Amino acid sequence: MTSSEEAKAIVRRNTEEVQGKGDFVLFDQLFADDFVDHTPQPNMVPDKEGVRGLYRSLREAFPDFHAVIHWQAAEGDLVTTFKTYHGTHTGTFLAIAPTGRKIQFETVDAMRVRNGKISEHWGVANLYSLLQQLGALPRR
Repeated sequence: MTSSEEAKAIVRRNTEEVQGKGDFVLFDQLFADDFVDHTPQPNMVPDKEGVRGLYRSLREAFPDFHAVIHWQAAEGDLVTTFKTYHGTHTGTFLAIAPTGRKIQFETVDAMRVRNGKISEHWGVANLYSLLQQLGALPRR
């Protein structure tokens, strides 16, 4: 059993060290082999390999990709995090050629941590705002 504080620390390490620094050795330690993503991004498989691919593609498109965590809340083994991602678009992302633009977008996600590993994910990201910043959608 993982306590709420331990679960929050595991999710924070994923955000800061895996997503923010590209530590994929740590990724393998933090994610359960039977991980399930209940809200996968388009064209991504909803498992550990799918999320690894998503993280790699984000780091390739935005090499300085990182998040500012605004808050986390936990109830048992379920951790909810509100954060803003930041980066510079220097690689292709969603078939959009590099623009060199600095971006930011908000995300809320929930991750279940069982036996010290992230086992499930649900999330919502403001990708509409991101696509506007990259020039793929008109600004209002």
